[in-house]
Amino acid sequence: MDVYQGAVAALVPFFVAERAYSYAAASGIVLAASLLSSVVQPLFGALTDKWAMPWLLPVSTLVGGAGVAFAGVGGSYAVTLLVVAVSGIGVAAYHPEAARVARRASRGSHTAMSWFSLGGNVGFATAPLLVSAVVATGGLRASPLLVVPALAGAVLCVAALRGLRTGVAADPKSASHGGSSAPAEDDWPSFLKLSGAIVCRSVVFTGLSTFIALYVRERIGGGEVAGTAALFVLYVGGAVGTVAGGRLAARHGRLPVVRWSYALTVLAVAGVVLVPGPVLYVFVALTSAGLYIPFSLHITLGQDYLPRRMGTASGVTLGLTVSIGGLASPVIGAVADAASLRTALTPLIVLPALGWLLLRTLREPDPADSNRA
Repeated sequence: MDVYQGAVAALVPFFVAERAYSYAAASGIVLAASLLSSVVQPLFGALTDKWAMPWLLPVSTLVGGAGVAFAGVGGSYAVTLLVVAVSGIGVAAYHPEAARVARRASRGSHTAMSWFSLGGNVGFATAPLLVSAVVATGGLRASPLLVVPALAGAVLCVAALRGLRTGVAADPKSASHGGSSAPAEDDWPSFLKLSGAIVCRSVVFTGLSTFIALYVRERIGGGEVAGTAALFVLYVGGAVGTVAGGRLAARHGRLPVVRWSYALTVLAVAGVVLVPGPVLYVFVALTSAGLYIPFSLHITLGQDYLPRRMGTASGVTLGLTVSIGGLASPVIGAVADAASLRTALTPLIVLPALGWLLLRTLREPDPADSNRA
């Protein structure tokens, strides 16, 4: 599923090149993918708090893939906005139920949840390669071929759900959230601070994923290959960072690891914006690690701050707070059109520091499953 979130940003340079979109217009496409997703995802989360809806996983995968697949068909900007918005609804429907199912299957393990998050990050990482392979050779009109991963993903979802049902039948205790029979009270103040930090992270990630390919081509040359490589580094570093985050949290605790990651991100984003030459790729990789090490930890922290509303927590931490970064993309694009991409990206240095300030006052929640590796 997450290959399609990454694919929207990966399509931006091709919209600029083939359809002559401005930075603001291109970033509006990212906004369209994010806007409905950010609004609707908590609703799906609330629904999964009341009813298990595993059928959403294959259906939403198909919807998310179909929206992106039709993004390159025709030349209408309005139709493009519409189909990527439909893709965003598919993403919104997928994540809360997927996080609920993954939490049940992992039984509260930080490491297991990081492997769950890894799948999404691998999707992000492969998106620019997939889009480049299809669109660079066949143009935007070849975008319907991008539906193939959705078809495969839907089949895998069905197979995984069948396997999970078999496991639950063999061990009914695994059906509970992490094995805790009496969830603690919801801690909304802590959850809201965590959500604020994730919003800061989201704006940085969305801003960079939307414009890093164009920025690298502008700074160091190299054409589309250089830009695609930078986007790939931004995404693939997340795959490594996500798994590392689960292992580090098992040893040092979730909140210390999350705080260190936000501090690292401040320095790394400064390097991306300010350091010239090919060494910029090193800072892109460091930024990726800083942004992704806390990714799965955000999910479990949110679920543990709202143990009675895990679907809602998942919808917000995976949906609303992450997707809201897309709201900032048109602003960044407008500043880039008026001044330069470097000027537009410079404020992103400050946001991880603001997130760190929100995180430093949080306490570690202590449900029955929070200390499992």
